[in-house]
Amino acid sequence: MKKSFLMLLASLLSPVSAFAAADAPIIVCYPGGPVNAKDANAAMGSMLRVVERVGQWPAGSLNSIFTAKADECRTLMDDNNPKFVITSLGIFLEQRDKHHLVPLVQPTIKGRTSEQYRIVAQQGKYGSITELKGKTLGGTVLDEPEFIGKIVLAGKYKPDTYFQLQPTNQAIRALRSLDKGELDAVMLNEQQYNGLASLNLKAPVEAVFTSEEIPLMGMVADSKLSTPEERTRLGNALAGMCSDAEGKKLCELFGVDTFAVVEPSQYDAMVKLWKKGK
Repeated sequence: MKKSFLMLLASLLSPVSAFAAADAPIIVCYPGGPVNAKDANAAMGSMLRVVERVGQWPAGSLNSIFTAKADECRTLMDDNNPKFVITSLGIFLEQRDKHHLVPLVQPTIKGRTSEQYRIVAQQGKYGSITELKGKTLGGTVLDEPEFIGKIVLAGKYKPDTYFQLQPTNQAIRALRSLDKGELDAVMLNEQQYNGLASLNLKAPVEAVFTSEEIPLMGMVADSKLSTPEERTRLGNALAGMCSDAEGKKLCELFGVDTFAVVEPSQYDAMVKLWKKGK
């Protein structure tokens, strides 16, 4: 997902790095993200060619796979058993036990390491989330309904039964439908909500639900397939990526300020909330 984090990794590791040609690809899962698959795959391809050159690997020996769909991410992880995955918090929580996942790095976006989700509706139409029972709800984030129910809605509502879900591929499409009265409400993540002002919607909207702060997720590792040394070196490389000339371009593409090595315990509250919802 980021062009230069592996380029930086290659500069830190020797040519006999653990990132050998035989390794499984890095899986990049970005459900509901603002970057389309075409742009992301182009960025990853460019990144890996630089990694090969700097790390002295044969051309075409390193690879990655990007998907913007949660179901595809699960399949890719099962089929490839990757050491490292760039993924959403929802996929991490869901696949944590199955793939022995531990957090490596966390992004900072617009100065924050957490975000809030919101449900927006036309101004004055609905007063709270309780008035949306049985109503239509759109949004890109609905590709992960279990995450929405257990984490965003804190286990208080099951989205697939409480609402009439209408997932969309683009947030702007859902918001245009809301503006026309074709949807009752739309769920947005922080980045999408911050972009509302630029859309010039005819009907003003307001948030009728705001989640608690939810930590952002970056890269995770399979603790059984990767070694502590690999995780440390890759984490340190990612931490310096956005200050690198090439890496900065990719950070900007994905709206990331920087990455920082993160302690797994910072996600303990989310893990507890996820398990509580079972």
